[in-house]
Amino acid sequence: MRDINIKATEYFEAVARLGTVTKAAYELGVSASAVSQQLTILEQQLGVRLFRREKKRLVLTLDGDRFFKTATQAFRALRNAKSAILQQREVRAMSLRVSPSFGVRWLASRIGSFIADNPGWNVRVDATPDFTDFETEKIDLDLRYGFGGWVGLSEKRVMHDMVLPLCSPAYLEELRQSSQDAVGQIKAARLIDSVKALYRWDLWLAQNDIDIPSLSYPFRFDRSSMSIELAKQGGGVALDSVALCLPEIQRGELVPLAPDYPVIEFAAYHVVCPDGHLDREIVEKFSDWVTRAARVHEYEARAALSGLGCSFIKAPNLFPERT
Repeated sequence: MRDINIKATEYFEAVARLGTVTKAAYELGVSASAVSQQLTILEQQLGVRLFRREKKRLVLTLDGDRFFKTATQAFRALRNAKSAILQQREVRAMSLRVSPSFGVRWLASRIGSFIADNPGWNVRVDATPDFTDFETEKIDLDLRYGFGGWVGLSEKRVMHDMVLPLCSPAYLEELRQSSQDAVGQIKAARLIDSVKALYRWDLWLAQNDIDIPSLSYPFRFDRSSMSIELAKQGGGVALDSVALCLPEIQRGELVPLAPDYPVIEFAAYHVVCPDGHLDREIVEKFSDWVTRAARVHEYEARAALSGLGCSFIKAPNLFPERT
């Protein structure tokens, strides 16, 4: 291969295929004189004439035609290989679905490390509360919030959730002025309801034997991120996920309303997909990565809450964890 002038052969193939030096130069993005120069070099190296001129068109000689047939097959094979490689790169993509609040408040700040570890892959995140219909949608996996048990799908538990009443320090001080005990503070509080949360106020109050006869919610949101934000602004008390607001707890922007009541802990986040999707390299990599990231998060969450005097308890049998 060392005695074959690849550049000159490429220029020759383009001229022979297109019929003129001008058209070949345009396709190759070079000047016509550069093409003519390479043709001269190639003919000198081969010791034969490759073209003869008929009117304004170049016509292959017998030697030129023989060389062209071999060259054009070789370059066609190279172009096909290049196209296949580019097409393969295009399909090196992963699409995942995740709940909006979890996507914004937990995944977004961490997924950069996964992308850095997998630079050859394109990642698309679809943040929606709706689960994927894998039979009709082109999604590789769901990072689902739920108790598990989805029929016909493979699921891997990746993270436990921790739930407790949270409010701003200023609002907690306001409640303490109205009552010195936690039950009185809870009864006096403006309760913020996250309507799509797995563990809500009615369950928490029943678990802790707190009776509020006329339970009402001044604020109800279908996004936990909105509940958390209002609580941080001093608008009330949110019973919500530590997975979604650990940075605010670590910064002291949110504090436990009643540390004497244990944090409710339960398996809440799962990688879910059809069995066949598990064969994809990127799905396996993401599942392993999110599991490791979840372990780090859980360790940090436990440390932060323990430092604030909190203890932990598994979710009550109302919603037993699935195995």
